Amino acid sequence: MTSTTESEHHADRRVQLVDRVVIRFAGDSGDGIQVTGDQFTTESAIFGNDLSTLPNFPAEIRAPAGTLAGVSAFQVHISDHDILTPGDAPNVLVAMNPAALRANVGDLPVGGTAVVNSDAFDERALEKAGYGSNPLTDGSLKGFRVYEVPMTSLTLEACKPSGAKARDAERSKNFFALGLVAWLYQRPTAVTENWIAKRYGKNPVVVEANTLAFRAGYHFGETAELFESVYEVPAAQHEPGTYTNITGNTAVAWGLLAAAELGKVPLFLGSYPITPASDILHELSKHKNFGVRTLQAEDEIAGVGAALGAAFGGALGVTTTSGPGVDLKAETIGLAVSLELPLLIVDIQRGGPSTGLPTKTEQADLLHAMFGRHGEAPVPIVAAKTPSHCFDAAIEAVRIALKYRTPVFLLSDGYLANGSEPWKVPSVSDLPDISTTFAPAADGEQPFLPYARDPETLARPWALPGTPGLEHRIGGLEKADRTGEVSYDPVNHEKMVHLRAARIAGIAKDIPAVEVDDPSGEARVLLLGWGSTYGAIAAATRRVRADGRRVAHVHLVHLNPFPANLGEVVRRYDRVIVPEGNLGQLTRLVRADFLVDARALTKVQGTPFTVTEIEQAVSDALAELDEPAGQAEEESR
Repeated sequence: MTSTTESEHHADRRVQLVDRVVIRFAGDSGDGIQVTGDQFTTESAIFGNDLSTLPNFPAEIRAPAGTLAGVSAFQVHISDHDILTPGDAPNVLVAMNPAALRANVGDLPVGGTAVVNSDAFDERALEKAGYGSNPLTDGSLKGFRVYEVPMTSLTLEACKPSGAKARDAERSKNFFALGLVAWLYQRPTAVTENWIAKRYGKNPVVVEANTLAFRAGYHFGETAELFESVYEVPAAQHEPGTYTNITGNTAVAWGLLAAAELGKVPLFLGSYPITPASDILHELSKHKNFGVRTLQAEDEIAGVGAALGAAFGGALGVTTTSGPGVDLKAETIGLAVSLELPLLIVDIQRGGPSTGLPTKTEQADLLHAMFGRHGEAPVPIVAAKTPSHCFDAAIEAVRIALKYRTPVFLLSDGYLANGSEPWKVPSVSDLPDISTTFAPAADGEQPFLPYARDPETLARPWALPGTPGLEHRIGGLEKADRTGEVSYDPVNHEKMVHLRAARIAGIAKDIPAVEVDDPSGEARVLLLGWGSTYGAIAAATRRVRADGRRVAHVHLVHLNPFPANLGEVVRRYDRVIVPEGNLGQLTRLVRADFLVDARALTKVQGTPFTVTEIEQAVSDALAELDEPAGQAEEESR
């Protein structure tokens, strides 16, 4: 948190203007931490701050209360300028119990602020969290500014007029914490009070209890003599337009809605609920007014099978899943390759293998999407890079699927799916025309050739069932070129394999060349990234340049096929560093395709890269290349 200015006293306190702050709320998974973080984010978005968020929650539906396994957290970075990440570490930690403090205090830098619910630090809670002594009294927190607030008892007292039972009133303590932090950072309160009334409107007692708790937290900050200052993070400068705060999963859902409208085809989603992809199904199920049809299938195989059937019937067939679901869908994806029909597979990646880390993020499905089918079965791969970019990535993936009659993978991950940022709602007129065509009814003079190909795209006709004269065979057996009859001829099989591969490879002519962020043109080190590493890589690039050193950055959206100029670009640099949340999957592909000494910077901890980790990797590479550091400059990130 960088202080920039101090203004006059506010209720006998200084108002400190700061350009940014990172706040982490943490508590038991039953404490409403995600709601608290979401609402503080909404308050900040409406206030006009730039922001980025990182929710973090346990995999267990209800881990034992008060244990480290049950800790839920939500980190939000707000600023008065453009930011790219949720922040490497929190400036402020709000801990609702000892387990939340113990699980997160290690990330709090020396001098950071901890606001703790002192009522929760009883002997039993300390023991469940693994504390041998009370950290509030044993001196272990002496490196931090610690504010002890009896949130539980103050919430119970504040909620008495609502008539809520004590146990129900206690659940409102997250709103007390939200009110306190809203006061500390001068957030607008009407936003949350209106939201409470709308969200809990069916239960007036809950509305009143939550509202009273929220106000009590705000007024406690105002009247208690704990805090020397209040802080204000001014609004950021944004381009004129309509903005909304959006998560990656919501952006994917809205992108699919837009793509179906732009493509002039109905949208069908066949999906089986799986973390962290389920919210796409939930969101799309709300939009039947757009002609969307959603099916919550009995399993992953049924979900993708229904989507492929919808594609055969002339719809945009989509299935959403995560890594374990991709395992199960592989055979049907291979069938879609053989049928040459548009199908979108949305893979929201998570930690693996097997059940792995279902609520944590990873980028380990790239090679699975690339090669995870038997036979020669290439498919295009598109990867989103930020929560808001998920909207554009979804449209691009659909464009390729419709135009080239192919299944397409859209890769996101848990970090993007649950993280949020401001998004400028685009004008419909600025969106691309991705409309497609169907095969016309046969005239009876020429036989219908279901595997005749467009000379430019090599795509076959999309024939709607029931169209006169377009009867043809479908299925997984190899088809004869042009006629589509079942064929076991070895020469025909080899021809079809080459045609399918050429169709996918040819997409390289239809995607943008990679853009190189290298202002000086003299950088010797290239950071090559894909997917959710974008924010950390771009922020690290800013830091390195602020220190007077040179580094280039390329970020890939199209991973199969690669952009046509990628080989020429990576060969320009003495060192290519590939940060990715796996053990080096893109690195392997780049080394194999372009024979360059690309080096992986890997992280598989279920958390995204920090800016510092990537900055250090660049510094080490520059030192190896004997490139000295320049004059350091402060950089606000």
